[in-house]
Order: sequence, then structure tokens, then C-alpha cells
Amino acid sequence: MRGGLSLRYHVEMTVSTSAVSSASRAESRRFDCIAFDWDGTLFDSTAIIVRSIQAAVAEVGGTVPSDKEAAYVIGLGLMQALAHAAPDVPEDKYPALGEAYKRHWSLHVDDISLFEGTLPMLTSLRERGHRLAVATGKSRRGLDEVFARVQGNAKLGDWFDTSRTADETAGKPHPQMLLELMEELDVPPERMLMIGDTTHDLLLARNAGVASVGVSFGAHAHDAFAQYSPLFIAHSMRELHDWLIEYA
Repeated sequence: MRGGLSLRYHVEMTVSTSAVSSASRAESRRFDCIAFDWDGTLFDSTAIIVRSIQAAVAEVGGTVPSDKEAAYVIGLGLMQALAHAAPDVPEDKYPALGEAYKRHWSLHVDDISLFEGTLPMLTSLRERGHRLAVATGKSRRGLDEVFARVQGNAKLGDWFDTSRTADETAGKPHPQMLLELMEELDVPPERMLMIGDTTHDLLLARNAGVASVGVSFGAHAHDAFAQYSPLFIAHSMRELHDWLIEYA
């Protein structure tokens, strides 16, 4: 009898301690969910995307955009991005333009990897109890292809609780992408943080009523970020990691 009481006490204390620990982590967090853009934020893909856009536009006879012009459209849905980067390409060539981009991208996609330090950062955030999401201008097929890649001891997609892509909801900077993520995860706007490398990401966050953080090592120059009032601008993955652990 005494042994049974002792066991019950041990179990009750273990459950109680676990609950207190979870509550303490929740109280120490400012944000329950952190949503990341993919290309240029976690995935070091900006240069490959720029070259693929330029090659696709040249292939269909359009005026090839500069590096800056091609980089500006990163983060938008594919056809929205290509139409903006190649305004002189007629609409009847859009299907060929899209296929050309996908072909050029596929030639180099295996050369791309996460920014150094990304997995340790994601590990730290998950240990703190944050829900992690991806909000990207990629297609569902494109994101699932990179999610299936193994890095470390797991597939990349295993690090995230959920995701939204531009072809299954409204593209950036429309707020629908983040609104759907918040509804799915039952997270209010004040407990959601959006992180991205473009003004499209920061405007998406503002339109959805959530806080944002910018990173300067992706597609857009960070001097354009101030008008969207990000909480912080990180100039390296290490800086981003440290800021999130301290303030998120």
C-alpha cells in the first residue's frame, strides 16, 4: 500500500513538474509561432533564382532583367514574379516563361542548401516550445521537394509544424497566408512573428497585423525595410538566432 502511494506521488509530482516547466516556457515566450520565408531567409537560393529568371526571360525573347530587378520579385508567386520581372513578355508566352524558369531552376536546385546555422537555430526554437511555420512564394510542389531533402538526421520538412505556399492561398503581400497559419495553429496575431528577407515578407506581416523581423542576407537591400517597422534586422544567421533566443 505504501509503495502504491509512493508511486502515485511520484507520478503526480512528475506531471506537475512537467506542467510547470511548460507553463514557464510559455510565459518566457513573446511569440508562440514563428513563420519563416524560405528562399533567401533559410535557404541560400537568391543567386540561383536570379540567374534562372534571367535565363528564362532571355529564352522567350524578353528584355533580361538586371540582378536587382530579378531579385526584387523573389518571394512573390511564380507567375506574378515573372510577369513583374519581364513586363515586355506577352501573356500568351507566360506558360513558356514559367516552364523555362522551372527547367533552369531544376538544373541547380541540388547545389543549394540551408544557410549555415539554420538547423541549430530551429532546434533551439523548438526546444523553447515555439511552433514553426513556413510562409513562402514557392509552389507546394517546389516546397515539398526541398522539404523531402535530408539534412542532419531528418527531412527538412520535419522541422516545421505547418506551411503555406503561394499557389494554395493568396500570394504575398496579401495577408491570407499568415491568417490561415494563425487559424490552423490557433495563434492570435500578437503571438505570431514573421521573418523574411524581402519587403514582400514585411508587408505581408504588416497586412496580417503581426510583428516582423528582417534579414539582410537575402534578396532585398535592408535599407528598404525601415518603413515596415521590423522589430530587428539580422545581418547573419547567428545574429538572428541570438535575437530570437533573447527576445522571441
